[in-house]
Amino acid sequence: MSKNKNSISSVIAMLTPGILELLIKNRSLGLLEASDLLYNSQLYKILEDEKTKLWRLGFPILYDMLEEELTTGKITFPEEQI
Repeated sequence: MSKNKNSISSVIAMLTPGILELLIKNRSLGLLEASDLLYNSQLYKILEDEKTKLWRLGFPILYDMLEEELTTGKITFPEEQI
């Protein structure tokens, strides 16, 4: 595994508990159901691609993006803040 792949995996590992906690709370899910939704989402696949730098958004915004995907089937990427 490359250094970049290790780094992004570590960052994702820090973000996922927050996303999972919000899924569990807001959708009244168990951990297994919430994990299944997250790890099988298009958002998670995009998040794993280091080139997207999606991890920089933090878990609250990523959660909102996941909710949008789960509700509408689409993902809206926020504009970069300068």
